[in-house]
Amino acid sequence: MASTILKRTSCSAMKSMAGGLRIGATPFRAFAAKVEAGTDIVAAAPDVSLQKARSWDDGVASKFSTTPLKDIFRDRRVVIFGLPGAYTGVCSQQHVPSYKNNIDKFRDEKVDSVICVAVNDPYVLNAWAEKLEAKDAIEFYGDFDGSFHKSLGLEKDLSAALLGPRSHRWSAFVVDGKVKVLNVEENPSDFKVSSAEHILKQI
Repeated sequence: MASTILKRTSCSAMKSMAGGLRIGATPFRAFAAKVEAGTDIVAAAPDVSLQKARSWDDGVASKFSTTPLKDIFRDRRVVIFGLPGAYTGVCSQQHVPSYKNNIDKFRDEKVDSVICVAVNDPYVLNAWAEKLEAKDAIEFYGDFDGSFHKSLGLEKDLSAALLGPRSHRWSAFVVDGKVKVLNVEENPSDFKVSSAEHILKQI
């Protein structure tokens, strides 16, 4: 299977998360992620952990525990997708549903976990996952301070959409911590290469 690395080198205006409208003429900088095929995602983000989606009460009960990346990726086949934020248009209407609706196909491919990660706190992500009825299919993790995405070079300033520091829209197939496939959308409101249907063809 050929690995796919998408790098952004063109300039385009940022689009609104809500509905794909262009909301400014902010030029798009040349972009290349810090990860590529063969990268050890755990080593690329040392000392970084994620926060599993949960209620506030569960967070208190767990003493606000976090999950080390090695516990997520080591000795496992993982499909992970990142998105700009909970409750935003494309994320709610297309991105999460594409993975939820194809979960049986991922299981047929012996994928151990399908994971959604966003620069949100785990409590917002939990409420959103419940609203989408997706928690039985997808594991949701918060990257509350954006450190995971910054380590991978996948951070994105979406202040023009009133979202502040967030992430690109992306997907990856990771085996035992090693990135096999990485797909990054050109614009945060695009939904072309980060869908479940697309990455299923790459596994």
